Amino acid sequence: MYIIADVRHFCMLQREKGCSHHATMEVSMNKGVSLSLHTPLHEAFRLKPDQWRACERAGIKTLRDLLFHFPSRYEAAEEAGTLTDMHTGDHVTVIGKVKSAATRKAYRKKIPLAEASLSTEHGTMHAVWFHQPYIARKLVVGTFVKLSGKIAERNGKQYLANPDVEEAPVIPEGIFAKSSEKENQNETLTAIYPESAGISSLWLRHHIKTLLAGDLLAELADPIPDDIRERYHLPALAAALVFIHAPRREADALAARKRFAFEEVFFIQLARLRDRARYTESTSFAIDIPESLIDQFTARFPFSFTNAQKNTLATIVDDLTKQTPMLRLLEGDVGSGKTAVAATAAYGVTLGHPKDNKFAKLQVAYMAPTEILARQHFEGFIRLFEGTATPLALITGSECRKFPSKTNPKESTKISRAQLLRWIASGEIPIVIGTHAITSEKVAFKNLALVMIDEQHRFGTRQRAKLTRKNDATPHLLSMTATPIPRTLALTLYGDLDLSVIDEMPPGRKPVATEIVPPRARTAMYEKIRKEIISGRQAYVICPRINEPDPDKASAVIAKSVKEEAARLKREIFPEYEIGVLHGALRPKEKEDVMAAFEDGDINILVATSVVEVGVNVPNATLIVIEGAERFGLAQLHQLRGRVLRSTHQAHCFLLTESSSAHVLERLKALERATTGFALAELDLSLRGTGELSGERQSGISDIGMEAIKNIKLVEAARIEAAKLVARDPELTFSSALLDRVNAIGSHLHFE
Repeated sequence: MYIIADVRHFCMLQREKGCSHHATMEVSMNKGVSLSLHTPLHEAFRLKPDQWRACERAGIKTLRDLLFHFPSRYEAAEEAGTLTDMHTGDHVTVIGKVKSAATRKAYRKKIPLAEASLSTEHGTMHAVWFHQPYIARKLVVGTFVKLSGKIAERNGKQYLANPDVEEAPVIPEGIFAKSSEKENQNETLTAIYPESAGISSLWLRHHIKTLLAGDLLAELADPIPDDIRERYHLPALAAALVFIHAPRREADALAARKRFAFEEVFFIQLARLRDRARYTESTSFAIDIPESLIDQFTARFPFSFTNAQKNTLATIVDDLTKQTPMLRLLEGDVGSGKTAVAATAAYGVTLGHPKDNKFAKLQVAYMAPTEILARQHFEGFIRLFEGTATPLALITGSECRKFPSKTNPKESTKISRAQLLRWIASGEIPIVIGTHAITSEKVAFKNLALVMIDEQHRFGTRQRAKLTRKNDATPHLLSMTATPIPRTLALTLYGDLDLSVIDEMPPGRKPVATEIVPPRARTAMYEKIRKEIISGRQAYVICPRINEPDPDKASAVIAKSVKEEAARLKREIFPEYEIGVLHGALRPKEKEDVMAAFEDGDINILVATSVVEVGVNVPNATLIVIEGAERFGLAQLHQLRGRVLRSTHQAHCFLLTESSSAHVLERLKALERATTGFALAELDLSLRGTGELSGERQSGISDIGMEAIKNIKLVEAARIEAAKLVARDPELTFSSALLDRVNAIGSHLHFE
């Protein structure tokens, strides 16, 4: 809401040295500096230390960074109402003449404050700044100012609480005209930027407007080809920057945001599709995989493949028979059987041979994000490959193992790293499972034909590249994830990969019974857990922290910690049961021992951080308690819930939160209702808004880009246009501006 006085004239407020972010400012440029887009911010403007640090945190290092630091919202100049139309909690902008300004102390004279009265055409508006008495000295009676803040109320009287202050803008004639009459107005929208300690929205707005008024926009080459901009009615780059920072109409701001949203998705697609074109230009192993031998291998499993598994496996096997390298993402919900499909594909590869040596074996590398998961996959592969005479190896930062052992053909044995590296290099071991240690330059394969990456999003593109360049022939690539990915996000971030989905669960699996547990219902929950443990089951308790926060730090986050919660459960709730602790700070051997004890049933309750989020498989664990559930993304909660979806026993997930926020409860209730991760991922994207997904910040994607990913039509249009350009010129050399932008995307877009 805007409330505006008669502002035929306005007067700028006096600027005092060292003004706060609430006060009006004049931008102080450093004299004698030749400005360009690459000029460091501190060379162009006089910055205080806290302002410089805040800009660094926000990624604003150069003038170009500042120009591309976009508003999060706008304050619109609407037709004014009366002061009585305003309600407590409303965010309003008031423009008027300062009637009075003074300082005093309130609440038994303990809190210094500034207060002022503003004369508007609808009456008087009062404003109060707590703990900021200096504001009163900056407000000159008789001048026009703009205050922006929330309406508060005390003793039945409304006032603006701690509003931002700046000089009143030039208000055009006809500000109260109907919207159809506003086409030729000057600026009527105020950009509001994300703030942090040291830099305010006002500070950013003033400095950005200074740049817009200069000559820097002329330096910018528009990276989007003209024909594409015309086809989708996108403004040119310079115009879009003006529209997004200083729009006159809402339509201008929307046009600018549409342009930058399209641009971001478009260039991510270009970078991905160029990578794909480069990868598929090379030659891979064309592997002859007899269907009868695949059927014999899967017939040994203690379960039958679902139709979704069969179809996915058939697609992968078909890819492996071609000389063009496979680039495929296998997406499957928790417990859907991706590992069985991957193991079968790996077995099929070991049946093949290089063309020049019919006696040599082709090799497979399987990379997992954690030692716990790598060790678990190794043990799982042993069970699936037992009796096939196929050697397997495990390589992590802490150990190397080989299967089968010479002394016991059903067990693995520890071996030296040097010996294992020799066997891998000679091709004697066809399947190697490991962590990122597998990407080390010392790990050399003889005939690497297939690379499999579990939980693809946890690895950077550079790690993937290291693993796929292990020998002369380009290996086939199969990435896998149990993290539900919305379709638009998959199309954008993994645009270089073909997508396969296992959307069917094994028969007999019951959905996890999910329940939000308020503080008053804890006792009843503990009794349910006790009954399940008595019947032979086990439980996880997940906490957001490893240790208790430092009580001396005011900023310490109040959240349950693994160590303290394990001690409390043992002391107060379950003294009769064995309680274990697992978190990322433990040494690898300690983690291994804890997981082994839990798998063997020696630990009844495992208290852990989200280190168990991915892949940990203990079928007897049928209960999971998630403390501070509001601190996790919906997709991450679904992953954690999947830890107890490993058997045909009824599983239970208890979501504990101290929050009474309606937004928090809405999100958690969505998890109660949803049974599949795919539906939940779409909901998570819509509920959590921009910038985050699956509990992790997507590095390299802006808030505008994340908003764009919600729009399937925009994503598909960007993909179509990117595909046309890559087909025309795979190296994109026809436009230097476009190529520079693609290279910049490729260098910083990763998910490590």
